[in-house]
Amino acid sequence: MINWKRNGAAALLASATILAMASVPAAAQQGRAGAAASKLPPNPNPMPRTADGKPDLTGTWQAGGVSINGEPGAPPLHPLPSSPIRPPARQPIPYQEWAEAKRKTFTVLDDPTSKCFLPGVPRITGMPMPLEIVQTPKEVVILYESFRAWRRIPLNDKLEHSDDLTPAWMGDSVGRWDGDTLVVDVTGFNDKTWLSGLGTIHTEKLHVVERYKPINYDTLLYEATVEDPGSLTKPWVTNSVLRRPIDVHVEEYECIENNPDNEHIQKAMQLEKQKEAK
Repeated sequence: MINWKRNGAAALLASATILAMASVPAAAQQGRAGAAASKLPPNPNPMPRTADGKPDLTGTWQAGGVSINGEPGAPPLHPLPSSPIRPPARQPIPYQEWAEAKRKTFTVLDDPTSKCFLPGVPRITGMPMPLEIVQTPKEVVILYESFRAWRRIPLNDKLEHSDDLTPAWMGDSVGRWDGDTLVVDVTGFNDKTWLSGLGTIHTEKLHVVERYKPINYDTLLYEATVEDPGSLTKPWVTNSVLRRPIDVHVEEYECIENNPDNEHIQKAMQLEKQKEAK
């Protein structure tokens, strides 16, 4: 079952209402993140390196939840040093007119994760549950507590995908190193996941480029550039800061237990609307 004490509020709907207020070009957003990282003071706690000289990202990471932020009004049980970097404010997704109109028709009950479907990329990285990175010279594997998802990311400098991809919830991932940054190219998605918050749909033309940039031993800057000519007017960039939580590891996740009862929630919403109409 879901570890509520460690992960806080229901992860099924954790990011369902996150939408920002203003829009800036994707290149500007990337520039802000890069500029913030470049202004950091000398690193007293560097990321370890593998035998081939690459940053060793192996270990447990988490974007939020009780392990990182503590219970409301209380500090974490194992507080981390303050994060040396904050991501740029999340910008609204630049939808085409048809997609924006459709987005507004959804409620939280339409969230694919409320039906135990996989969150997709980049959404899963921001879930308030840990993920574990296993790094080798030839591939990177990411194991997510959230929805028991996993990704196998072979490393090749050309970022070549198979020519025969079946659309999938988590897409098809290939990666390469750009200096100390792990770059992951993801394509081959179905159109059933949401990108971030409420109603953030996309089409099967979705293409995501992720960048995992180590800041120090316990901090990773995560950046995802999202392109979808089927639903977006231009690329959209989203960022998260991943921390290395103390005494936390990926645990079993069961989506059935503790789930919201969508059928009864829907009935309650209908009754509320009837009262308002009267």
